[in-house]
Amino acid sequence: MSATASDVLVETLLAWGVDTVFGLPGDGINGVMEALRLRREKIRFIQVRHEEAAAFMACGYAKWTGRLGVCLATSGPGGIHLLNGLYDAKFDGAPVLAITGMPFHDLIGTRTQQDVELDKLFMDVAVFNQRIMSAGHVENIVELACRSALAARSVAHIVLPVDVQTQTLGSDRRSPRNVPEHVSNVMAFDAGCPNDSDLARAAEILNAGNKVCILAGQGALGASKELAEIAYRLAAPVATALLGKGAIPDDDPHATGGVGLLGTRPSQTALEKCDTLLIAGSSFPYVEFYPKPGRAKAVQIDRDPKRIGLRYPIHVGLVGDCRRTLAALLPLLEAHDDQSFLRQAQSGVAEWRALMTERGERDDQPMKPQRVLQELDSVLPPNALIAADTGTSTVFAARHLTMTGTRRFVASGTLATMACALPYAIAATIAYPERPAVAVVGDGALSMLMGELATLKKYALNVKIVVLKNNTLGHIKWEQLVFLGNPEYGCELEPIDFAAVARACGLAAYTVAEPGQCGEVMRQAFAMPGPALVEAVVDPHEPPMPPYVTLSQAGHFAEALIKGTPHRGRIALTVASDAVREMV
Repeated sequence: MSATASDVLVETLLAWGVDTVFGLPGDGINGVMEALRLRREKIRFIQVRHEEAAAFMACGYAKWTGRLGVCLATSGPGGIHLLNGLYDAKFDGAPVLAITGMPFHDLIGTRTQQDVELDKLFMDVAVFNQRIMSAGHVENIVELACRSALAARSVAHIVLPVDVQTQTLGSDRRSPRNVPEHVSNVMAFDAGCPNDSDLARAAEILNAGNKVCILAGQGALGASKELAEIAYRLAAPVATALLGKGAIPDDDPHATGGVGLLGTRPSQTALEKCDTLLIAGSSFPYVEFYPKPGRAKAVQIDRDPKRIGLRYPIHVGLVGDCRRTLAALLPLLEAHDDQSFLRQAQSGVAEWRALMTERGERDDQPMKPQRVLQELDSVLPPNALIAADTGTSTVFAARHLTMTGTRRFVASGTLATMACALPYAIAATIAYPERPAVAVVGDGALSMLMGELATLKKYALNVKIVVLKNNTLGHIKWEQLVFLGNPEYGCELEPIDFAAVARACGLAAYTVAEPGQCGEVMRQAFAMPGPALVEAVVDPHEPPMPPYVTLSQAGHFAEALIKGTPHRGRIALTVASDAVREMV
């Protein structure tokens, strides 16, 4: 029997090394589903409970592995649901292919059921975006879609009318110029290293610097060895953007921790006081946390020339793979004998870590979220795959989870979307079933895609979920109070018994509210085979304190209290208590 368009689609995916597709069946993709069923021994279909989760899983799979993530959704609403996860992939440079269905080709545009022209809808999110017109069109388009997503490290989208999916190659009359099998499924990459003159100019700037700071992002994740060697040569502290967490181990003497609102004081101090800045694979978006323009001479390494100078004035841009570029740069660098700037940063790191330890060991009631993350860090295996959601949970995870051994950390960076951590963790354990995965989430984020708890049970995935339950959208609450000076409004959440929901989905589940019991509960959960959830009830008034509190932030906070924010007495007492502890 002649192969169908869907057969060619799936065979092309296999030729590109795709072994997993995340999605949800629907009548707009029945032809593709049948092709997947016939090849179920070669390519896995992971059924989700919401298409948004499928896109997050494909994005997470790409982030964890560097390979092409693939998601599949039906026509109309199914395809629409993919968009949030696809924008996450676009913004964080994850190669993802989205496959969607459409109505019968001769009913498109007639307001038939689910008549959404998804190729038009996906124009902004996708670097490659095409409607497949016939069976003879499939191989050309799918090959180019895979190649485009991988080359641009972004989103590609293809959409097939439902009747085209089952059209056979034999019934499709090719145009004379569409020669069969004229495409290739071989991927090629550039050399990934700048030219010698640019490297020499960059070395000249770095060698002349007296106070060199390195800002490492996700582009440096595969360059830990080279990053550490250059930091040693330049006597430079290394600060990391959120997506670069783990680019240098936390126990390296040059590591100062994160940057930005969820960063550390020594990192922020190093950035503010440096006279030379090396940006290694980062486009950290908060420009207010960089050195003041003109203060530091800067060298930036990025594989994408469009990102050079995007956040800070650059003197030399090095376009290439971060690891290869750092390796080529290293022999040109001179050893910096003056280590006073580094020693100052190291002193700040020691003080900051002592503060984080003190916060993480507190026995206050209600339980502090820092205590939960500190206990989690103590039980995490050295090869854990950590997925952090967006919210106050991100702040505490970034500061209290240490990156040592072969631990990996993934979050939603530039999009900063909620509800990503559980799908990320699912993708992690599907990609690396021998490694434990953990999702650190807030109650607001988990409730958005809670149906994926059933996905954990269905596939018996070794994912542990730690949910910080404070019954509020904490990050938004503190933005209202501190950034705008407004009372909290619309942020309190109706409580959910997440442990009961998890048990209803067939998971082991625990609830802990006592600080003294938190460690033991964590150990029990992580000793359990398969999926488990820990619901940690924490103080809703504990602030995600920035590295430094500005006068403007303090003024806005006082203004919000005066205006009558709910629970203002308790909030003021908690913040004052934290401040006093830091001074003692």
